[in-house]
Amino acid sequence: MPVLTHQEARARARLLDVHRYAVDLDLTRGDELFATTTRIRFTARTAGDTFIEVRPATLHRVTLDGHPLDPAALDDNRLPLSLTAGEHELLIEADMHYSRTGEGMHRFTDPADGETYLYTQSFLGDGPSVFASFDQPDLKAVFDATVTAPPHWTVLGNAVATRTGDPAEGRWEFATTQPLSTYLVAFAAGPWHTVRTEHAGLPFALHCRRSLAPHLDADAAELLDITRRCYDRFHEIFDEPYPFDSYDQAFVPEFNAGAMENPGLVTFRDEYIFRSAVTDTERQSRGVTIAHEMAHMWFGDLVTLRWWDDIWLNESFAEYMGYQILAEATRFDGAWTDFACARKGWGYDADQRPSTHPVAPDPTAVPDTAAALLNFDGISYAKGASALRQLVAWLGEKDFLAGINDHFARHRFGNAALADFLDSLARHTDRDVHAWADHWLRTSGVDTLTPTVTQTEDHWHLTVHQDGTRPHRIAAGAYDRDPADPARLLLRDRFEIDVPQDSTTKTLPGTRPDLLLLNDGDLTYAKIRLDAASWDTALHSLAALPGPLTRAVLWNAARDMVRDGELAPAAYLDAARTHLPHETDVALTQGVLAFARGQIADRYTTPADRPAALATLTGLAAELLDRTMGEDTNGTAQGLRLTAVRTYIDSTTDTDTLRAWLDDGTVPGGPALDPELRWRALARLAVLGATTPAAIDAELARDPSATGKEGAAHCRAALPDPAAKEAAWQAMYDPEHRPELSNYLFTATAKGFWQPEQLELVRPYLDRYYPAAVALAARRGPALATTAGVAGFPRPLVEQHTLDLGEACLRTADPVPALRRRLTDELDDLRRALHVRTPRP
Repeated sequence: MPVLTHQEARARARLLDVHRYAVDLDLTRGDELFATTTRIRFTARTAGDTFIEVRPATLHRVTLDGHPLDPAALDDNRLPLSLTAGEHELLIEADMHYSRTGEGMHRFTDPADGETYLYTQSFLGDGPSVFASFDQPDLKAVFDATVTAPPHWTVLGNAVATRTGDPAEGRWEFATTQPLSTYLVAFAAGPWHTVRTEHAGLPFALHCRRSLAPHLDADAAELLDITRRCYDRFHEIFDEPYPFDSYDQAFVPEFNAGAMENPGLVTFRDEYIFRSAVTDTERQSRGVTIAHEMAHMWFGDLVTLRWWDDIWLNESFAEYMGYQILAEATRFDGAWTDFACARKGWGYDADQRPSTHPVAPDPTAVPDTAAALLNFDGISYAKGASALRQLVAWLGEKDFLAGINDHFARHRFGNAALADFLDSLARHTDRDVHAWADHWLRTSGVDTLTPTVTQTEDHWHLTVHQDGTRPHRIAAGAYDRDPADPARLLLRDRFEIDVPQDSTTKTLPGTRPDLLLLNDGDLTYAKIRLDAASWDTALHSLAALPGPLTRAVLWNAARDMVRDGELAPAAYLDAARTHLPHETDVALTQGVLAFARGQIADRYTTPADRPAALATLTGLAAELLDRTMGEDTNGTAQGLRLTAVRTYIDSTTDTDTLRAWLDDGTVPGGPALDPELRWRALARLAVLGATTPAAIDAELARDPSATGKEGAAHCRAALPDPAAKEAAWQAMYDPEHRPELSNYLFTATAKGFWQPEQLELVRPYLDRYYPAAVALAARRGPALATTAGVAGFPRPLVEQHTLDLGEACLRTADPVPALRRRLTDELDDLRRALHVRTPRP
């Protein structure tokens, strides 16, 4: 895919002032192509040469100021333009390809009812697959749009849409938008099921496929309540009102990201319309995404980055605000515990790989759009949000919000960079925010904070040792065993420390606490270690600590110690086996079990020790299930029970129990087996060689949905049968295989293919993997390149040969940037897994 360089974008921005786009789409041309006509009005400040991007199947006509240009001049999806100074109008007519990869105009036919749905993803270079554009974020313009679609369809876009003319013609016209960057222009079309309401004089709506209508209707009240509460809270803290004319939320199929912040039309992956039981933590995570995308209406849409080196101005702020606003405005007051358990490790892991980068990298480190795409990662999201949380702790919320509102007022409907934001903050505080940014935003890596605790006669002494250079404002928690119940821990004191300013010894009266915890409350971004006495207390009484966020900090410390080779994987499993049966927080339970199952059992434990690890997890899940059987059916008990069932299914080798659950349709004394649990159980049976293709076909007949197709693909690829493996491989990588797998079906197949229980069966495919992934990525683009490098990576083969082949691939095969980045990260994780497996003296 052609890339835009920063140098090219700067030159074009100096030359052009783009005023208005008029985009017309015809979606009635068949299954493969749609027609697009784009008319652009702009000014050239001086005479000069530039180009416009368009990625057509066929380019039919181009005129500049009424004079025809040669369509054959199109080169690498760029049409050259020689301009005189002054006003211009450019007209481009083309046929465009539909996508099956979630990029550009994605087309999906629902296997449940045969209905077809379309939506756009114009992000980072994909917009010219939908309409011709000067595709860079700092050339904003207003948009007019018209769309022709099948008459029974509804068409959605960035502004209020009106059906015009004869209804049989399926013609839709959109109100003129506010100035938008091209990557934020969006359309969605199909026979949507819709729930509408109005709030604060603004039309709100939810949309999904018709086959998901009952599930959307069941959750519509919750979704709209979260939307209204977040909207109201943003209006309490922001001076600038919501800047667009409507707020549609469309849950769309086969979406690559969690959601996309298109102004007025937020698109979400439709897994957020729950077909099966979920935990309250998963509902909370969905709520965070709703709040995150709404935050983007200000951070990214109202004020947009100038170039892609500042994606943190979009994503870090939206990530921070998503958790903070949800916790403040809704019943989900445990959102930051979820962040600690489910997101923060994403940032820590990314920041310790060779591919790490600063939250706000130097523009020279993001020379083009291909490089920019790689930085939508755990650093720009989780680390950036953590840095902002630390900034609020250091600066104070009042000054932080004053700076944000200043930033919005100065740059509304325009573009801004890091320097602009820091200037806005500096106008409202006497603290040196530029120095803070140099430490926190312009550097990479993770600091480590380690306490030393000593005792004299009537005082105890704390020294914090810092491996790193960033300033941290943290809380330290001092906890003692309860004299009446030694199994319980009580908070004695919590006090603030500024590191490194207060890194000299701090002296406090009395005896040392039984447990001293740095970063209590999780307000900074740093790896935490404990002194020996505190760690011993934690191992005996972790579940007895008051406050789930405090416990999350301790579990994250244990996680980091495993990854750094300082704590044996078996010791982590023992801690989980000891404490999780007493844990009451679902997010914590899910997070600990996800690491225990996905990393420790599958990667950090040797094949010889893996059966014991799985037995530990199975026994833990059974105990959790037994403990919650007789409890009230509240959200916490249901969530713990469901988490236990999922872990049991994923870890057990007892095929008779799984078959009985499938036959009975329920877990004895537990939940019914809904579609998600049925496919999970069948996948486990497939891995263990205890099911058949006929049973998979029968389950698909029972659940013929899109999710059912993915479940069946996963199960077929997981069968321990050479023919099944070869068929799955051909479906993923053979360019002649038809139809080519969509992004979701590829992911499902890849996840089923590589199994730790089947090392001898899949090992011969290792030599084929790297060449196949490189060819696929070059042929099908960044989305499938990422999928092939993540879901497709042979993670169970934790072997030196896997590493050697991968390093050779990076040296000699020249994978496209998206695949190169994923392979670089996966190979670094593989090195870490090999290190963790190495016996210690």
